[in-house]
Amino acid sequence: MTSSVPEDWTTANQRYLITAIREVREELELYHKRKGRKDRGEKHITVGTADQGKETAGVARPGAPPALETLTSVFRLTSFEKKILLMCTGAELDSSFASLVAALQGDPGSFLPTFSSAMTIFPDAHWSALSPGAPLRYWQLVEAGSGRSLTRSPLRIDERILHYLTGVSHPDERLTGVIERVSGSGGLVASHREQAGRLLEMLRKSSAEAVFPVIMIQGEDTGDMLDIVSGACSLPGLDLWFMTSGSVPGNARERAELVRLWNREAALGTGALFIDCSEADTGDLSQLQAITTFCERLTGVLFIGYRSWKPALRRPVFNTDVQKPRASEQLDLWNSLLDAAPVRLNGEPGKIVSQFNLSARTIRAIGLEMNRDLSGREPREVTAEDLTSRLWKACCSQSRPRLDELAQRINPAARWADLVLNDFQVRTLKEIARHARQRAKVYHEWGFASTSSRGLGISSLFTGETGTGKTMASEVLANELNLDLYKIDLSQVINKYVGETEKNLKKIFDAAEDGGAILLFDEADALFGKRSEVKDSHDRYANIEVSYLLQRMEAYRGLAILTTNLKTVLDKAFLRRIRFVVQFPFPDARQRAEIWKHIFPAGTPKENLDWEKLSRMNLAGGSIRNIALNAAFIAADEGVPVSMNHLSQAAGSEYAKLEKQFSLGEMIT
Repeated sequence: MTSSVPEDWTTANQRYLITAIREVREELELYHKRKGRKDRGEKHITVGTADQGKETAGVARPGAPPALETLTSVFRLTSFEKKILLMCTGAELDSSFASLVAALQGDPGSFLPTFSSAMTIFPDAHWSALSPGAPLRYWQLVEAGSGRSLTRSPLRIDERILHYLTGVSHPDERLTGVIERVSGSGGLVASHREQAGRLLEMLRKSSAEAVFPVIMIQGEDTGDMLDIVSGACSLPGLDLWFMTSGSVPGNARERAELVRLWNREAALGTGALFIDCSEADTGDLSQLQAITTFCERLTGVLFIGYRSWKPALRRPVFNTDVQKPRASEQLDLWNSLLDAAPVRLNGEPGKIVSQFNLSARTIRAIGLEMNRDLSGREPREVTAEDLTSRLWKACCSQSRPRLDELAQRINPAARWADLVLNDFQVRTLKEIARHARQRAKVYHEWGFASTSSRGLGISSLFTGETGTGKTMASEVLANELNLDLYKIDLSQVINKYVGETEKNLKKIFDAAEDGGAILLFDEADALFGKRSEVKDSHDRYANIEVSYLLQRMEAYRGLAILTTNLKTVLDKAFLRRIRFVVQFPFPDARQRAEIWKHIFPAGTPKENLDWEKLSRMNLAGGSIRNIALNAAFIAADEGVPVSMNHLSQAAGSEYAKLEKQFSLGEMIT
């Protein structure tokens, strides 16, 4: 007794297609014989056709239906339309078939069929197959070339359809650069597996009902959204494809063409589409409308990911949201990725999780990057300090992209030794650093966060005249905490349109949340003021904007600093909501002398500088730095060390800029 090995789908599908083409070929040959007899004046002899179509019926089919039958069913092709498609397929795959087509058309060079020849040859022909709304032309299954008329134009099968019929799964090349295939991460954390399971259940239910709603997914990280959706699509066997909303054409004709191409893919059952609207420009109303129209007309399984804006669609929609992994899940990810590290990082993963709220995909990317860096190094060359520093910098770097677009990143250079302040101010700054460093332990490990949800952020106000060291102190804190420092000019954030200021602030805080960067809001008096007494609508909205800023500062997981030149313009009700207030006084003569002593880098050549004389100039630290820098350029140009004469020249320029006159006691030469 012999056992038969079942054919795989690809082999069986190709046998089925070849048999179907042969059946059409037999019809062509039969017509050719009849035409030959007629041309010779012979009496018409009827040739039996009762067995036609039985060959494909008798071909053993694989478990899944052949591609030809799927395509015929999906696009509802008539037998005539199916024969036209097979004629075009045969002409592409078999040179002898193409020669037969040419002979039938009476032109040795016409290897491609035409509507005219098909209408003549097949008895079940119908004119409606030629209409633009019929499947062959609407779905672009075949393409009509140039000819004297539509019916006499050569027909060529669309390349994507040819590949599909032969069993090759590849999207239309016109979609290249617009969509890209998504590869899953290979594993999901527990909370994300639960979400993938819910999406899978929805897909199964929708498939059974043959109605696919649009699945709207709100989240902060597109990577995690894609991993979850990819996990849900893998079990039904759907390929997941990705595109950004920025790829949606603004031109209506191009947009309609893209819709048609993807809907054809979706109809063939080859995949699901994920459109990322996270970076949609909410200020471009025409583009938002284009995105909405595009999504409205798509069919099949469609996912839309977004942060804040989403298209308003007039069709069934299912809404869900994706959160980053829980803190415990992030910790497990870090520990698993660092298991292979040559040194132990006792407690470091916990510190990273307390500072950075990263997605699962980002954590894995950092882990892979670290492993690549370490693969070429000897274990004895790697220290815990080195690895910790690399990890911390990688986490900061991964958190930057969105914030870099909204604020100015400052590379901090100042250290504690560079600050010339009274002991009280220095102690307060070190207290701020202590709160930022131990925030996670006190709030979460020791449970203070469970007693109140308010005031968990570390908000600070730095007040003092321009140049008194407010920005330098922020740099010192950034260096101390090893965090990024971003400067935001509040005067630029404020918008005259109601609600726009809050939107701008929301973007900044949302972008900074993952990495807990230090946010330095400069020129706070542009927004703050004595506005507790509402006199008009402007005051009322200003109060709302201030309240929103303070609310976000109180909830922010990092350190947020406000700076102002005039503390007196700030309302006391607002000041009570700020945890630390640091006054930066105008430096006295002793402090100015200290600033002068430390203002020049070690490599700067100096000659006979009198610190006591220099300290007589009644200037803040910012102006002192300007004079020192300008003097250095003058001396460098002359090729000599920096001297008092150079500083006198530079001081004259600075005083002129400040519209200030030298007093008798300030003269340094």
